[in-house]
Amino acid sequence: MEAESEPYVRLATLRTLHRVVADLNAARSLAGTLQAVVEGAVHGLGFDAAAVSLVRPDGDLVVAAVWELEESPMGGPSVLLGQVGSRESWDRLLGVSDHWGTLRFLPYDRGWAVASDIPRWIGDGPLPVYANDWHPADGLLAPMYSAGGDLLGVLSVDRPRSGKRPGAWTREALEMFSLQASIAIGNARLRAEMQRALARLEKEQQALRASEESFRQAFEYAPSGMAITELHGVGRGQLTRVNDALCRLLGRPRAVLRQQSFADLVHPEDRALLERTSAESGRAELRLSRRDGGYQWVCLRNSIVADAAEGPSFLLTHVEDIEDRKRHEFQLAHRASHDALTGLPNGAELKARLARRLCAQPQPVGATGGQVEVAYPQPYGYPADSYSAHAAHDGLEGADRYAGPAHGYGLPEGLPSGLGPGFGEHVHAVVPAEYGPGGEAWSAPFRSGAAAAVDKGLAVLFCDLDGFKSINDRFGHNAGDAVLVEVARRLSQAVRDGDTVARLGGDEFVVLADGIGREEAKDLAHRLRGAIIPPMRIDGRAMRVGVSLGVGWAGCGMSIEEVLQTADERMYDEKRARGGAVRGARGERSHRRAG
Repeated sequence: MEAESEPYVRLATLRTLHRVVADLNAARSLAGTLQAVVEGAVHGLGFDAAAVSLVRPDGDLVVAAVWELEESPMGGPSVLLGQVGSRESWDRLLGVSDHWGTLRFLPYDRGWAVASDIPRWIGDGPLPVYANDWHPADGLLAPMYSAGGDLLGVLSVDRPRSGKRPGAWTREALEMFSLQASIAIGNARLRAEMQRALARLEKEQQALRASEESFRQAFEYAPSGMAITELHGVGRGQLTRVNDALCRLLGRPRAVLRQQSFADLVHPEDRALLERTSAESGRAELRLSRRDGGYQWVCLRNSIVADAAEGPSFLLTHVEDIEDRKRHEFQLAHRASHDALTGLPNGAELKARLARRLCAQPQPVGATGGQVEVAYPQPYGYPADSYSAHAAHDGLEGADRYAGPAHGYGLPEGLPSGLGPGFGEHVHAVVPAEYGPGGEAWSAPFRSGAAAAVDKGLAVLFCDLDGFKSINDRFGHNAGDAVLVEVARRLSQAVRDGDTVARLGGDEFVVLADGIGREEAKDLAHRLRGAIIPPMRIDGRAMRVGVSLGVGWAGCGMSIEEVLQTADERMYDEKRARGGAVRGARGERSHRRAG
């Protein structure tokens, strides 16, 4: 099972990948894109040196960009710049290398495969001590291909700063980066061709037909979607011209697309972003509807084409398919916020959901019903339902919505601070009142005037398995893991739609149930207990665990630690009342805490 800190390490790596990929997209020329590729590999992926060998029109590969973290004596890898290797030698080198997914690894003892015409520089790093140490003569290559499968170039990286041969996570990150680098290089070439065509259209009025034909060729046969949009007149915003790639991407005939606009195709939650992008002649990542009713993630890059005499005349839009990258992003975000064993939200995600539900202010005096609705701007980042849609698309059962980064807007004037970002409106959470035998409220928070005791709130049910340690000790951790998976399944089936079941760690689970009263919470606790107690068959054996349940309540003004500690203490009160084992040596809990 993964270490507790690994999701955070992976999330940090994902943020780094986002930054270096953004640098790729920000480059305005092929040279700038190539330099962004090598710098991104060094600064974003943990290597000391990187080089890109680009395929020339004659098929041979030339070293077009190099980057080194610290300049080496005698020139270092920079001496390779401009050197050429034959395509035949490169193909043979890639063929004899070890296949690490799409990567190619050439160990130092296979250096005989490097032909004399292939540019190569070997540093003077330390020799390996252990089997997985990096050798100065080791080589790691990432071939980059176009959408049609043609080789664009090879990204070579050297000297991992860890001193070790890259592990699975670094390899996957390098594969993702090389994929984005190949797209960026292809797009840079396409942009260069389009800019040359447009320049000729403006500057060479005598060669208008030739320029129009060049533009038509680049537009029609572009590997990515292209569209032209009217900026003026009755047809403002309408797609007047689209290429075959865009028709294939959206599954719509050319005649149908020419009767629509991007505003007709965009996802409702992305409409404002589309309007800003159209006005600013910029880029945006958003969703367009397909013919089958689904939505396709694309990156729109707009360029305003202006006439020298009449000014801006139409909008040229490059539509890039980024569905795979978005899917990877959402999957990585899901892994960082969910337990690898059970698939349930992990402790960090549980606390994040509590933080989004609770604010720092207690119930205002005089508020009725405990509910204060506060409107907020839409948070910046991924649209609200994008992750759940992609989770269903990818078959991630139980995948939860990815909230994206917190927005940068301030709170509306006059509203209390401390409210959690990331939601459209806030309903104040108040601990429900306890009623005595005569119906009088025992523990209702103070209210004045017409305020009444609150009957419903956010229940926090802390579940600790009894007898789980003995299963681990007797049958092994594989059986214990199978029990945890089955318990997670039963808990998820026992709660209501919209409730959260999270694995806090080890054999501890937490259920968040919003909008229920104290009696309903007791009924829910009985259902959870009844779901867990029946025996389960693991590896042909009947196994049984018990459960101790503590019901706490979360209210605005309470800290997350206070909420979880209160439910934890209630659980231990029940465990003591039933005579179960509560504490081990030195006051530590006797059951397993980490999963």
